[in-house]
Amino acid sequence: MSPGPSHPETVAPSSVREALLHQTIELPSWAFGNSGTRFKVFSTPGTPRDPYEKVADAAQVHAYTGITPRVSLHIPWDRVDDFSDLAAYATSLGMTLGVINSNVFQDDDYRLGSLTNTDPRIRAKAVRHHLECIDVMRATGSSALKIWLGDGLNYPGQGDLRQRQEWLAQGLRTIYDHLDDDQTLLLEYKLFEPAFYATDVPDWGTSLLHCFDLGERAKVVLDTGHHAPGTNIEFIVMQLLRRGRLGAFDFNSRFYADDDLMVGAADPFQLFRIMNEIVRADALRGGVNFMLDQCHNIEPKIPGEIRSAMNVQEATAKALLVDREALAQAQASGDVLGAYGILKDAYDTDVRPLLADIRESQGLDPDPMRAFAASGYLERIAAERVGGTQASWGA
Repeated sequence: MSPGPSHPETVAPSSVREALLHQTIELPSWAFGNSGTRFKVFSTPGTPRDPYEKVADAAQVHAYTGITPRVSLHIPWDRVDDFSDLAAYATSLGMTLGVINSNVFQDDDYRLGSLTNTDPRIRAKAVRHHLECIDVMRATGSSALKIWLGDGLNYPGQGDLRQRQEWLAQGLRTIYDHLDDDQTLLLEYKLFEPAFYATDVPDWGTSLLHCFDLGERAKVVLDTGHHAPGTNIEFIVMQLLRRGRLGAFDFNSRFYADDDLMVGAADPFQLFRIMNEIVRADALRGGVNFMLDQCHNIEPKIPGEIRSAMNVQEATAKALLVDREALAQAQASGDVLGAYGILKDAYDTDVRPLLADIRESQGLDPDPMRAFAASGYLERIAAERVGGTQASWGA
């Protein structure tokens, strides 16, 4: 039998602390703007009005968690006159600009698709947008371009499934060939929505096939909420890591069909199982960009991001505490319940004291949520950010 849970302050080896000290999670700029449902976008006092204010809010998350030093940009939502100036501003706040995300799903031209549209003019327009994003990458120092497409079909017969894949391959090839040698293309997939009959990149297999065709610097983006119910996501994580093709991981959560809720909210044990495979592959540092991809519709945005980063950190700490040697022995001997118990013991461990101790060693408050609430930052920006247009899905 496996031993019962122990207090992490006494059992966590230095390697666990070292791994947690170096863990980083990227933040999405759009998480700090207004969001909502397909029925309404909700506004809140103090919402950022431009990318600079988004970066400032992201810096608050890092200031209290110590593990979120990068912020992703979404183009055109985060378009500015001088991206190098925005990058310098981020640096002044202890942040860097991370992955650049394209947007070919909100222009009216893309109603029937972007890279897979039947109109060659629209396909060329979608490619040009991605080349613009590559220019943004060069100006900000970003090393990765993330592509998520809303392309797909709502009805059988609406389009030619095979031809659309050919157009997609052609467009991706043009984009990939314009990347610099130190830049990566990240291709995201989603089971459905906004297309309901056939999505052009619906699963990790489709994304992976296109990445294989493109080259070594094309990798798959896995989003926690983009799968059919009951999907074994940690299996997909393992396979992509095994082939060195998991380029990025977008953390969020969902209950039924939509995603973008706070990571770990629906199934924290699933998050632990995912992090267990990441730890098993020694993939916490280097090669995979871990990012939150969430929208905070009814909860305050900065605390929502802080809590989400803490959720990932807790799942990671538990995964790091798995007794790998004992687990391997149980697996080799066919001890089904013993192997499960070893994983369950790690998951049941209360890692909050360990993480609080690590934060204190970094000069941070052991309780990020409490510390941020006491800072008065939300009240200050609510008073200062008056006038202008609040950022939302469209800006």
